[in-house]
Amino acid sequence: MTARKQQLLKRHRRHKRLSLLVALAALLLLGLLVAGWLVPLALLLGWVAHEAWFADHLFYRPQDDYRYAFPADALALPACLEEGRLRVEGEIGAAETLILELRVTAGWLGRLLDPQVWIGDDRQDFERGVDGRRYLNLSGQQEALRAGRLRLHGCFCTLAGSATLYALANPDYAGRRLLVVAPHADDAELAAFGLYSRARDVAIVTLTQGEIEAGHYRRLGLDPAAAAHLKGRLRSWDSLAVPLWGGVPQNRCVQLGYYCLQLPAMAGEPQRPFGSRESGESDIRSVRRHNPLSLPGDADGAPTWRNLVADLRALLEHVRPDVVVTPHPELDPHADHVAATRALFEALAGSAWRPEALLLYANHLHDNDRWPMGPAGEGIALPPAIEPLPADGLWSPTLDAGTRLDKAMALAMQHDLQAPLPLKKRLRRLIQQALAGRRWPATGDDEFFRKAVRRHELFWVRRL
Repeated sequence: MTARKQQLLKRHRRHKRLSLLVALAALLLLGLLVAGWLVPLALLLGWVAHEAWFADHLFYRPQDDYRYAFPADALALPACLEEGRLRVEGEIGAAETLILELRVTAGWLGRLLDPQVWIGDDRQDFERGVDGRRYLNLSGQQEALRAGRLRLHGCFCTLAGSATLYALANPDYAGRRLLVVAPHADDAELAAFGLYSRARDVAIVTLTQGEIEAGHYRRLGLDPAAAAHLKGRLRSWDSLAVPLWGGVPQNRCVQLGYYCLQLPAMAGEPQRPFGSRESGESDIRSVRRHNPLSLPGDADGAPTWRNLVADLRALLEHVRPDVVVTPHPELDPHADHVAATRALFEALAGSAWRPEALLLYANHLHDNDRWPMGPAGEGIALPPAIEPLPADGLWSPTLDAGTRLDKAMALAMQHDLQAPLPLKKRLRRLIQQALAGRRWPATGDDEFFRKAVRRHELFWVRRL
């Protein structure tokens, strides 16, 4: 976890403790001054209200503006809403990625229910109580926009009349030679299943076994180390087998076998091996036997940063990708994701092969654990960017209904996304469904089935 994410969590917990102290003082006064029997009733109602409306991890104010800068080659076109239709001054040309900047303001119901913006038949949700600059994703709506019949309207919110449309043109990267970097099994599917299932020439490399947090497997009578070992084997198998559902054969998939949440420590001491925190293993060769090529780390099997960078360098020179798909180093705060892209940069610096661009993805966020907000199957608005980001390009290909279903089934094959929800989360979902109108998909219980199976995939384009 990055320092900024830790700071945000610390501030969130401090505010929560202060709120609890105020609530306890109010309960004490209620019991002393009114009636003691009201205290347990108030506690129950307070817990229900918390689960329905205050349980989201939102580490910024809904009134904060999102802050995005776009590259110089992005067209910025004035736009306005006239009787619900979007009018744009100028031509979008061949741009396939369309981002609309406008102000969204929640109504009074938008403080209890998720504010929604409908773009034709697409829906994109925002924070309850939103009142700030936001960025809608209009990719895939070019035909209706050019014909002047693209309608926008807010539900539980109002939209400002004036806006700016950013039009960005990209090649179809599915036609280029791709290398997808996945810190863990399932990261490639979460971020880029729609992309890699269309690609003509793609390889996928998974950096870690993903063996930690294996308590679910202890129900099989295993001790913690054995459970972690089993989970690592299963997730390593997932990283090689599941891509076949998207048309990527096993001989185009590589598992490096490093250990979960050890990549940052490896980066700090590049020569020192860091074995698993939970399984007790320290030889990465245990899950490499199905790899289609020999790599530098095979020589000694040591889980070191030096071996990781050398492995990635060898893969770059073997695959010779035009484009590398990797986690966004500023936007995705997961420690392994940050370290994965750092290792890729070091490998690129010493490699004889130079890709033309990086496609950056974010499967996690600093600021909002619910993003993308709203139900599965809908569009992806741009995520919160309270701190300014580099002015990268954007590419947001659309996924048809069949591809979305295939993506959901690819996630359903991932062992890490199959564990049943704990009772507390099930109760929270029932309360939010009844009181906040939220819905979850039938394809799986894990939150990623809601967040990742969408009308769009979203990549930041960083040209090298």
